[in-house]
Amino acid sequence: MIQFILNNQTIKTKVNSGVTLLDFIREHQQLKGTKIGCREGDCGACTVLVGELINDNVIYQSITSCISPLGNANGKHIVTVEGINLPKELTVVQQSMADNFATQCGFCTPGFVVSMTGFALSNDKILNTCNDAMSGNICRCTGYKSIEKSGFEIEKKLEEKDANHQIGWLIKEGFIPDYFKTIPLKLKGIMYVTSSAVEKPLNKTTVANGTDLYVRYADKLSEEKVHLISDDKTLKGISFSDDICTIGANTTVTELLANKKLRKQFSKLPAFLKLISSEQIRNMGTLGGNFVNASPIGDMSIFFLALNSVLTIQDESGKTRQIPFQKFHQNYKQYDLQKGELIKRISFSKLKENEFFNFEKVSKRTHLDIASVNTAGRITVQNGQIIDAHFSLGGVAAIPKYLEKTNQFLVGKVLNTATVKEAEAVLQSEITPISDVRGSNIYKRLLAKQLFFAHFITLFPKKLAHFFDEE
Repeated sequence: MIQFILNNQTIKTKVNSGVTLLDFIREHQQLKGTKIGCREGDCGACTVLVGELINDNVIYQSITSCISPLGNANGKHIVTVEGINLPKELTVVQQSMADNFATQCGFCTPGFVVSMTGFALSNDKILNTCNDAMSGNICRCTGYKSIEKSGFEIEKKLEEKDANHQIGWLIKEGFIPDYFKTIPLKLKGIMYVTSSAVEKPLNKTTVANGTDLYVRYADKLSEEKVHLISDDKTLKGISFSDDICTIGANTTVTELLANKKLRKQFSKLPAFLKLISSEQIRNMGTLGGNFVNASPIGDMSIFFLALNSVLTIQDESGKTRQIPFQKFHQNYKQYDLQKGELIKRISFSKLKENEFFNFEKVSKRTHLDIASVNTAGRITVQNGQIIDAHFSLGGVAAIPKYLEKTNQFLVGKVLNTATVKEAEAVLQSEITPISDVRGSNIYKRLLAKQLFFAHFITLFPKKLAHFFDEE
């Protein structure tokens, strides 16, 4: 039995937990405002809000319901565009969209309205604009400028929000209907069993938040019993001890972004992670899911390869083993996980004063897109000499590529233009890009070269100030 609140209605259902939340909303509840678009989490037409009770407050995030399993709604508040509507008038967000002529065919409009309302409900805005909140919503009609104007209006109105009593303020100002104030008590009244406590179905697919699995196997998963691990608290959390940072495999990209200690470690973390997917997918996608997806251009795989990370893997009995992350991916879509095992956590040594990190990505669109080539680098420099180096590249091999030969070449060398250019020649010898829809192999080799140079120019602008002037 799955129990949750859908808008202002308590739902108790025995529908298969592997069915997509989108299909349950539209076909079982006949709420047609949430649209079917791409079914890949790419267009945002199916955006809903998920509210989770944390310390007596309901924290809301936007997700794409087309690639989210129904079972993950267990114990939560799901809000569709119908659940935002006021009884007799438009909400502030809806009125702003109308006033700015921000809709034409209207198909994408519910998704935009839900995302913007989610922005209004959010308190901790690291990526702090309404347009950031709509980064996962696509419109084919308007050219976006009218929607952007609506977003600016909403931001302006929210400057007056009472953060200490935000639900009351948002109700009073006409952003959301008044039933929202009853949701915390209703959620407390729902008795539900978390996914981590449910016996694992034998020989069934393990699913965290489904962002990749449901793109490929939504129909299959809707018909079988899946093992949902999204609520397994043992796979969550970010902790620091001594010189090590440890992150649970179920940690989402948004949770990385929200962690103040991580932002202190990586001062450009918001800029890095803004390049990764969209607001909705960052709220859903987990580290473990990204690693096991085993895409050669997986952004978080590239990120953590460069940190010289270590994976902890757990079997069904709870026994764990550790491997260097660079040994995890073995061939295209093949990795070092035995039957019954899953990734439990990933850890890396914290950056020291003489250590530097950078992440770069090129894709056809700046945001909400798969990389043509992505790369990260961690480098240790002392007295002008490279002491340690860990660079990674995506889109240039069958797996996320740890540049072992390039890294070995750099260690012990003086940091200067000649060293970097010689290292790039080594890099070219150990990559094997192929031509595909994201670019030719020649183009990818050029990107690999330019992005590798970009790491050094970004991290050491004074040392390499005349990089392109030198032969």
